[in-house]
Amino acid sequence: MNKMIRLTMPTPSGEELKAARLAAGLSQAQAAELMGYPIQVGSRGGVQSRTWQALESSTDKRQMQGPVFAMFLLLTGQHPDLELVNKIGG
Repeated sequence: MNKMIRLTMPTPSGEELKAARLAAGLSQAQAAELMGYPIQVGSRGGVQSRTWQALESSTDKRQMQGPVFAMFLLLTGQHPDLELVNKIGG
């Protein structure tokens, strides 16, 4: 029988999200791609994610939902309590 695990899923502030992204060594575009957010080519030719920029902004009202942030922390090895491991043999 599988044991249910409760994840702590607080909604991060823009500053907390930025700190987690930087700790993972990711650019905004790389973090957005990891989490399935749209990326686009900017006016200067670089890849960017306006969605991720908004999530990190202190002036934008959009916030990353807690469960999505928990998954970001898991995927980048930063979750305080849990880690992802590959299943071997099924």
